[in-house]
Amino acid sequence: MSEKIDFEKLAKYSKPGPRYTSYPTANEFKKDFDSSMLLQAFNRADSIYKDKNLSLYVHLPFCKSACYFCGCNVIYTSKEDKKDRYISYLQKELNMLAESMNTKREVIQFHFGGGTPTFFNATQLQQIMNMIRNIFINFSNQCEISCEIDPRHFTQEQMKVLSDCGFNRVSFGVQDFDSDVQQQINRIQPFDIVRNSVELARKYGIKSINFDLIYGLPKQNEESFQDTLRSVLKLSPDRLAIFNYAHVPWVKKTMRKIDESSLPIPKQKLQILKNTISFLTSNGYDMIGMDHFAKKSDELCKAQRKGELRRNFQGYTTKGFSQTIGIGLTSIGEGVDYYTQNFKDMTSYEQALDNGILPVAQGIMLDLEDILRKEVIMGLMNNSKLDFDSISHEFSIDFHTHFEHELEQLKPMQDLELLEINDNSLEVTSTGKMLIRNIAMVFDTYLTNNLVKQFSKTI
Repeated sequence: MSEKIDFEKLAKYSKPGPRYTSYPTANEFKKDFDSSMLLQAFNRADSIYKDKNLSLYVHLPFCKSACYFCGCNVIYTSKEDKKDRYISYLQKELNMLAESMNTKREVIQFHFGGGTPTFFNATQLQQIMNMIRNIFINFSNQCEISCEIDPRHFTQEQMKVLSDCGFNRVSFGVQDFDSDVQQQINRIQPFDIVRNSVELARKYGIKSINFDLIYGLPKQNEESFQDTLRSVLKLSPDRLAIFNYAHVPWVKKTMRKIDESSLPIPKQKLQILKNTISFLTSNGYDMIGMDHFAKKSDELCKAQRKGELRRNFQGYTTKGFSQTIGIGLTSIGEGVDYYTQNFKDMTSYEQALDNGILPVAQGIMLDLEDILRKEVIMGLMNNSKLDFDSISHEFSIDFHTHFEHELEQLKPMQDLELLEINDNSLEVTSTGKMLIRNIAMVFDTYLTNNLVKQFSKTI
């Protein structure tokens, strides 16, 4: 990424906006979407959309201590009995799912998220996997089976269980190797710990290793993050997820411990991102979507080149659309025409299951316009381009007429060379990819002017 960029002009786009892991976003989920509506959605999926495969997401919410940057739904504990109790309620939820849907449909994706999944010991991880495979019995031979790992809590016994259970992808939370940054975010994690974890994973035959990094953290600057990237290359991960730090202290109280004056300003963050893109693309990685990178030989790169990349709550995938079943506290599920989310607090989650109902806290039904705009927004987020004719044919519309207002709104971005609009297509430029959230927001009909308390800034 060698072109000269006027960061002063682009910095004006630093405003609150969604990350678009879903559309509509979770802010639009409604409390009146309950377990009975989810049961109806399951029935539709098993009849009308039965050709769609399944993805499973299991949330393991516990952590030993707080990382100040973290925006996940986490419970801090050191008590083993809390984890054992949680496993017993996962079993209750799985039993209910077996009664509520066709669990024999093929599973093509499985993911342990958290929290810290490897805060559960090897025996507990084995127990959970046995429970899941007893209910969802049709795992594809090509299934992506992945787990998020905190290198500070990772043993050979856990790795052996993951290997024995068929895990073929792992993702290590790295964030930043700089010691000053680690001190600021309360996550002390020396390079050697990560290196040992990577070597352990490779020893057990894990073929795809991902690192999670974050730019925009306190005390971070262009030089320090460049040093982190050099350290990353020494370990040669297959994929990288490099997220823009979302500072939302009104949502996550632990973020209030971060000194806001130590955070990089938007111009600095854009420069860090530009440097990151340049460095990684010159060292054998391609940029995937808005925040991922993969080695050129990786199937994510191949899918993006074909325009077949998809995005769901588990990240980017080459498997196409699948119905996601969210299992556990706060998990989000997705179907063709709905989203659903489980309760975020343990008491409500347990009470629902004790009463014999699925632990649904909220969700949303999608109408045809939602489904259309979801396809448009995800097309931008996934592949950085839109084929107007293809969308017009699929949804029986004329793209230019239907989105006349949106295309007009995009003209200032085209003038800044963030995108190119032709007669039959829209393609985001390499500079525009840094502002892909802003481009996607043009097509979002749910956005209002009061975004400050809803979303983090796009830059």
